[in-house]
Amino acid sequence: SEKKTNLSVAADMLTCAEVLALADSVGPHVCVLKTHVDVLDDFTPEFGTALLKLADKHNFLIFEDRKFADIGNTVAMQYAGGVYKIADWSHITNAHTVPGPGIIDGLATVGLPKGRGLLLLGEMSSAGTLAAGDYTKKTVEMAEARSDFCMGFISTSRLSEDPAMIHMTPGVQLEQGTDALGQRYLTPEVVLGERTSDVIIVGRGIYKAKDPAAAALEYKTRAWAAYEARLAK
Repeated sequence: SEKKTNLSVAADMLTCAEVLALADSVGPHVCVLKTHVDVLDDFTPEFGTALLKLADKHNFLIFEDRKFADIGNTVAMQYAGGVYKIADWSHITNAHTVPGPGIIDGLATVGLPKGRGLLLLGEMSSAGTLAAGDYTKKTVEMAEARSDFCMGFISTSRLSEDPAMIHMTPGVQLEQGTDALGQRYLTPEVVLGERTSDVIIVGRGIYKAKDPAAAALEYKTRAWAAYEARLAK
């Protein structure tokens, strides 16, 4: 709250240098920086170390948007090891609940000892998503049963009344609309005011802007104002 921000920026860029430069420029305005480490063409282990330094400098959390989706034993290996060693540098990651609660248990064996947190995919912002209805309801039940490790959801609206559960909503731009691949965009006011989510996730609206820091400040200002307006009701 000292930064007065509920903005997460999705750093969907293809090189480590681009992600780190974006993180440094938007860092003062974000609470979370979201990465897709498996799209980086030039990943090295030094990337995680450098990103952690920027997270400490600007006081934000790192969220690797890995969307784990396998059985517990496999995801534990994917989270801890391999090339990326995600659990070593990412404060938050996420998972689909298709495999059932075992995926949470597997990730928790790695993440809990390191103080990490897990978001579950409760809803998605893409057209035709299957993450809806009973699937979403069961996802909420799984998260609430493992609140020692599950910190909330990726969702398009509030799913749980537990105040400890954080709802992060992707697909946010300053104007509503859709893109050519079915991504549906909502405004900060709709997401935080009407749908009572907690954090907006913005990608192209910031990292493709001529001045990403200025764009981040604009999103941050609108998002925080929408949050305060909701509280004032």
